[in-house]
Amino acid sequence: MNNRENDDILIGKIKYTNCWPMFHHFKPDALSQKAKLVTEVPSILNRRMLEGSLDISPVSSFAFGYGAEQFVLLPDLSVSSNGPVNSILLFSRKPPEQIQNGVIALTNTSATSVNLLKIIMEKAYGGSPTYWDSEPDLDLMMANSDAALLIGDNAISASWHNQEFIVTDLGEVWKQWTGYGMTFAVWAVQKSFAENRPELLAEVSHAFQDSKRRSLGDLSSLVEEACSEIGGTRDYWRHYFNNLCYDFNEQMQNGLALYFSYAYEMGLLKHKVHINVWNENMLTRVKE
Repeated sequence: MNNRENDDILIGKIKYTNCWPMFHHFKPDALSQKAKLVTEVPSILNRRMLEGSLDISPVSSFAFGYGAEQFVLLPDLSVSSNGPVNSILLFSRKPPEQIQNGVIALTNTSATSVNLLKIIMEKAYGGSPTYWDSEPDLDLMMANSDAALLIGDNAISASWHNQEFIVTDLGEVWKQWTGYGMTFAVWAVQKSFAENRPELLAEVSHAFQDSKRRSLGDLSSLVEEACSEIGGTRDYWRHYFNNLCYDFNEQMQNGLALYFSYAYEMGLLKHKVHINVWNENMLTRVKE
């Protein structure tokens, strides 16, 4: 575990657009101690947090659940939806409730979304599909499947060009079924780092909050960057960023707790998960 007093702080950064607001104005050089951003896809950041070679990083919700005992979460930071998420999409020829025992191709990039789909298919629709893992290529996935799950920028692009398939938004299904929002990523901190360097952690937490606030206060530069890098219209990206929820309030925590409860019940997680959120009171206690 990482207690390196004199080394650079290592902070993970996810490449995906849904995390951009928290990083757009986040400047590691402005922190009181040297920090380095490690930019990777979620699966690599998840693995590095679980093995202890990153100090702080957004991680997929399922990865947090897997290693919850070694982490605390930063407050009011998440990638969540309170309804449609627009980037966790199931493509199918029939409505998903009619293919509950069919064959579903899964993206190989996100355990959180894959397990959300499994929970929905089993618990909401009473099914037991057959799953197989695939590269995120919709034509390839649908060649021998009844449905295909895509996430992130792959799902967005596929939804723009799709003329053939029914598109089901898993965030929307979860909200209609449970009444809760769904959290897809959280900001995790190694417990050892939080215990040994609480003042530095408070500084990092404030910097992320400030970036989120400034980004959502003026989306223009994020929208232009998304249009340039991924395509689409300004109106699409403005709606996309405004539609996501970047807080981690009690309602979102309750929704995530229900997700973990179902995952444990189905054997997708081997242990129950306690959601432990770091706060400034912990810093005060340390000072006393």
